[in-house]
Amino acid sequence: MRLVLLCATVVLLGCSLNTPVRASDRPNVLIVTVDDMSCDSIGVFGCPVPETTPAIDAFAKTALRFTKAHVLVGNCMPGRNLMWSGLYSHVNGVEGFRQNPEPDYPVLCDLAKDAGYFTAIRGKVNHSTPYTPYAWDAVLDTDADGKKYGVKDVESYGKSTRDAIRLSKQSGKPFCLMVNISDPHKPFYSQGFKEGKSDPNVPSKVFTADEVVVPGFLFDDPVVRDELALYYSSVRRADDCFATVMDALQQEGAAEETMVMFLSDHGMPLPFAKTQLYHHSTHTPLMVRWPGKTEPGSIDDQHMVSAIDFLPTLIDVMGMSHPTPDRLHGQSFAPALTGQSVDGFGYVIKQYNENSGRWRQPMRGIQTSQWLYLYNPWSDGKRIFSTATNGTNTARRMAVLARSNPNIQRRHDIYQHRTVEELYFVSNDPDCRVNLLEHPTADRAKVQQTVDKLREQLAMELERIQDPVAPLVRDVENAQLRQQYMQRQDQFGDQLRGKKRKRANQKKSSTKAG
Repeated sequence: MRLVLLCATVVLLGCSLNTPVRASDRPNVLIVTVDDMSCDSIGVFGCPVPETTPAIDAFAKTALRFTKAHVLVGNCMPGRNLMWSGLYSHVNGVEGFRQNPEPDYPVLCDLAKDAGYFTAIRGKVNHSTPYTPYAWDAVLDTDADGKKYGVKDVESYGKSTRDAIRLSKQSGKPFCLMVNISDPHKPFYSQGFKEGKSDPNVPSKVFTADEVVVPGFLFDDPVVRDELALYYSSVRRADDCFATVMDALQQEGAAEETMVMFLSDHGMPLPFAKTQLYHHSTHTPLMVRWPGKTEPGSIDDQHMVSAIDFLPTLIDVMGMSHPTPDRLHGQSFAPALTGQSVDGFGYVIKQYNENSGRWRQPMRGIQTSQWLYLYNPWSDGKRIFSTATNGTNTARRMAVLARSNPNIQRRHDIYQHRTVEELYFVSNDPDCRVNLLEHPTADRAKVQQTVDKLREQLAMELERIQDPVAPLVRDVENAQLRQQYMQRQDQFGDQLRGKKRKRANQKKSSTKAG
């Protein structure tokens, strides 16, 4: 149970931070993320659609696979900043798609540089640090002539990887390289092109509607199948990108000296996945290959690690120091990489605050290997949840079918309004279809006992990290307290959107003046 503040272990491996660091002293680190990919879209994580990820599946045979790993929020910029700061969003200041221009904490880039690493990034640059431009040694989004790479350009990811490795060799330092693959983030393969134009970035396999399997949290319909076919084609293109990254690592002779960490930032960009805290929103396909340390093809189904633990773990692996280690919210699972058991990984705490439009609709959650409890203080039966998936064909189709189909109408109502509390037995219901707090045949005594325990654990953890939602979880029946809290959130959101409109107007004025 994570009820103590983390004291990060600093593993210097005999190296002073003031002396040059050789690649042989500590591993290079390559972090590869895919964007908006559900965990079970990958073959080795149980994808029901064949041939979605041959390259990633091949990598899995050489790596350690975590079956219970989670990110902690279902949208990109706050999720990535949580990962690489080791701090929840209300502390790191990146609660939505807004920069924090004056952070009072270091992030992975800073710590790696201080430890003697060459730092580089490709993709999602403005989402991976509290503000941009940030002090990376190299940003690899352009070719040698300065032309910007297309984010869906498969071969460019291999080129960026080779460039980073060669630059690190020139610097005489090991590298800390983050390669953020854009797929399968929307627009999906073949979308967004004018009539007569086709997508030049064709996946190595294009899926058809009759080949896909509809996830249990959605509904079977031709429109949904068509969109899923584009999604899985984009998953395959992400796999193609990953293959070029791994090929570059091998071709540059760096594979045996490099720890590779692979994950997705959150679930697929369709209803009940992205911009949510459900199981398929946060379950991430975390794999780590550390030559000589991790056992090839091994599986960790014991530790429920999460995004908040990534930075503490890398501090141990890379021999980095932290000026305020007791401030980090997670803990290192570095011993688990070598097959050891580590206490304190029995559940994860999830946190959502704000979408890209700056609508404040906070949610909190706690998930164990069996249960998921969600708390939604914004839900009052009237507010409509503002999610990034509203613009999808699937969401639009659901709205149309809800007018005549009672089952879809009930799902659409949940999608829009939710309830204040949700409880799911995720070991049997990973699609989160049955909220046991509202199910008429549920064992009321068992449900109450379970929700009381989870609510207490959640409240204790939110208090530990000084989350302002903690008092609401403690007093969950107090509707007035919840209403007052949401009034303040509404006022804050109105202020944020006002500032955004003001900046947009200023930009228009400047353009006209120019």
